[in-house]
Amino acid sequence: MLSVIIIAKNEAGAIRNCLESVAWADEIVVLDSGSSDETVAICREYGAIVQITDWPGFGPQKNRALNLASSDWILSLDADERITPELRREIETAMASPDKYNAFRIPRSSSYCGRFMRHGGWWPDYVTRLFRRGSAHFTDDLVHERLEVIGATGTLSQPLLHIAFTDLEEVLDKVNRYSSAGAAMQHARGRKASLGSAVLHGLWSFLRTYVLRGGFLDGREGFMLAVSNAEGTYYRYLKLMLLADRK
Repeated sequence: MLSVIIIAKNEAGAIRNCLESVAWADEIVVLDSGSSDETVAICREYGAIVQITDWPGFGPQKNRALNLASSDWILSLDADERITPELRREIETAMASPDKYNAFRIPRSSSYCGRFMRHGGWWPDYVTRLFRRGSAHFTDDLVHERLEVIGATGTLSQPLLHIAFTDLEEVLDKVNRYSSAGAAMQHARGRKASLGSAVLHGLWSFLRTYVLRGGFLDGREGFMLAVSNAEGTYYRYLKLMLLADRK
């Protein structure tokens, strides 16, 4: 049996497609952190188990959702991700004959402002999302959480679709939210930053995405992605610097 777990807030524009792609699962668990749109109603329309709670950060929230799941296998998804029919068949085969694996990583194909990116570090973007219940948990990171697995991890071949950003408004909103969360997490760990380090890290992020990882091969969207990555990195270190100044 398979439980799909999803964390969400104000995802009415995206979550229906996500739910439709996993309607075949035995159980869908959605942990909502206070949506003001139709997210909760849409999830209940698809028969999902919905709980509404506060927002402690990505890692803790995903562990909460995990604790609500009851099936032997867990598939963790974001509201803007989709399971294709081909990936569904591969998932079902993996669960039926897991061999020595307690988890499986999946290549993720992500779109940026309407274009599925093939370079810049976005493909193949392997994410470990399918795992046996009791064999893995998420780290407590506020952002960029990881799944820690006990035992071996296999690799699937069919991609998970990720509609990451539909327009620049979403890009800028995420740059702001993620840079704030990243700065808070680094500040809690005693990290420090300066204006110079913010500039240098931002520049390095651009060069790594656009040049070293071949982002220029994705045309104008490749350049846009490199700039937004650089902005996110720059603002994260800048916010970290300002957090230290408040002491």
